[in-house]
Amino acid sequence: MVQAISTSSCCNILFSKSHRSTSPHSLHRFNHYSPSFAHRISTGVQRKAVELPLPETVTQQVQNKEQRKTQFALENLTSWLLKQELAGNIDAELTVVLSSISLACKQVASLLQRSSIINLTGGQGTINVQGEDQKKLDVISNELFCNCLRSSGRTGIIASEEEDIPVAVEETYSGNYIVVFDPIDGSANIDTALTTGSIFGIYSPDEQCLFDLDDTSTLDQAREKCIINVCQPGRNLLVAGYCLYSSSVVFTISLGKGVFAFTLDPTYGEFVLTHENIKIPESGKIYSFNEGNYDLWDDKLKNYLDHLRQPGSNGKPYSGRYIGCLVGEIHRMLLRGGIYGNPKNKNSKNGNLRLLYECAPMSFLIEQAGGTAIDGVQRILDIVPEQVHQRTPIFIGSPDEVQKLQKYLA
Repeated sequence: MVQAISTSSCCNILFSKSHRSTSPHSLHRFNHYSPSFAHRISTGVQRKAVELPLPETVTQQVQNKEQRKTQFALENLTSWLLKQELAGNIDAELTVVLSSISLACKQVASLLQRSSIINLTGGQGTINVQGEDQKKLDVISNELFCNCLRSSGRTGIIASEEEDIPVAVEETYSGNYIVVFDPIDGSANIDTALTTGSIFGIYSPDEQCLFDLDDTSTLDQAREKCIINVCQPGRNLLVAGYCLYSSSVVFTISLGKGVFAFTLDPTYGEFVLTHENIKIPESGKIYSFNEGNYDLWDDKLKNYLDHLRQPGSNGKPYSGRYIGCLVGEIHRMLLRGGIYGNPKNKNSKNGNLRLLYECAPMSFLIEQAGGTAIDGVQRILDIVPEQVHQRTPIFIGSPDEVQKLQKYLA
């Protein structure tokens, strides 16, 4: 028979009656309890007592559990996307499309790391539709992206920097999303193992421009025009993101509700959440312009840059940084602030960067992080592209820095 007798508010004592005598051996075994307890045993009081602390409160248990969880828990891109799907931020088809893009990024990252070893440096010997010499990895990475998107079965139309016109995907089962991308941004950096990246944006399907193609059909002018008409302003983007290939491989994405970055863990081969809800600093002391074109810019822009090079109130001027890779510039800016500019000049009246698959996705990301992106006159996301490979000037970065630029350009 066991009786529980509460002796105080801080402990419970359990008693059990016994008619057996207590041996010296058992006395020695219980001597690690309190002296009073040992005294009761030795004096013939045939009782056993064990002091037990009261259990932790529910709140303490939950807190301890959360602490243990946060010490070891890693959230990968797949689980994060599933949570977004459950929250209603994206649907199942879009989850599949994003997973296929992340797979393409892993494949490109692997090839870049081994490019010198497996002879993937240098030019391909071909020229793309913009008249630019293609690198070997420009062509290969484009194929990787296209294959991954086709195999997802959820992509309707693909528009790439390396394709002359948008491509209708025949293997689509549902979803029909429009995916625009630059498979390798900054490909001139490949041969010197410097920063490169991939950029992508996803638009919802245009129901008026959905059609089926069989194996023998070709695109006539009407259908080709229909595909080109999928060009939409950046404000219509559902998702935008980039993958940075540098000392780390970082997959950064926005679903229209903040910016999140995932770093590739080579041990597991998974993108792990490392930067949650990124907010760009209101201002920054870094500017990124290709000042080799300084003499080709207008006087207002020159005055702005001259101002940045003058010592400020702290006695120091702005720091100039130029990577030659839009992904690298934007990634640094998201974390450190500042401004990036690729303006028009006497030789390039419309700037150098493509609106649809470079400027619009990056502007979407920057605005989601609290920054600003303009072409010098209007918001980048409000520009409606008239051509797939249309170019635009761009000034993008911390809101205070872009506002300062606007005062000089006014």
